[in-house]
Amino acid sequence: MSERERTMTVMGEGIVTTEPNVAEVKLGVVTENQDLTQAQRENAENINRVIRAIMQQGVARQEIQTMDYSIQPQYDYVDGIQQFRGYEVSHFLSVTIDDISNVGRVIDAAVEAGANRVMDIRFSVSHPEVFYQLGLTRALDDAVAKAETLAESMGVEFDPVPLKIEEKFTEGPSPYQTFALTEASSGTQIEPGQLDVSVRIEAKFQYGN
Repeated sequence: MSERERTMTVMGEGIVTTEPNVAEVKLGVVTENQDLTQAQRENAENINRVIRAIMQQGVARQEIQTMDYSIQPQYDYVDGIQQFRGYEVSHFLSVTIDDISNVGRVIDAAVEAGANRVMDIRFSVSHPEVFYQLGLTRALDDAVAKAETLAESMGVEFDPVPLKIEEKFTEGPSPYQTFALTEASSGTQIEPGQLDVSVRIEAKFQYGN
């Protein structure tokens, strides 16, 4: 085997922990009525009030988007017989909030205005590429350290400049916890926790005698 063929391949991992600064809240209004037109009208009135209430909390209109709108007939089953109950109209919004401290107030305002569903709250960072680059650097440092340890164990010299680097898996930003709700006299309190950005690479190194 020639020296050029003497290679080792190791995995490297880099993890960056950071504080989130963006929240995405999914909430909406569900109404039901035997008359479809009335169910739609009630839903439209409520969702418009919700949108206005959210905007009054400092959220820009372009940060509020419809994520789902549906109309479904509803039935009850009595003694095995299907009976029409009415129509259910659902309108769900995705709200992006760039002030984490304002999330609880936005939710409270939306619920007070008529929102009767809060589906999900997710936290992220506004510039994830910055943390990805840092994670990539740490992953490479980790791979070099592992290769150096292996080379020392074998009693050989190795070139710390990789012959090949392949990204295997990138995760993030992912939250330790999606969200936590706590009751307080001042309203809904949201604790975003922290986010992990995880980068994994596979690196090939050359070594000799």
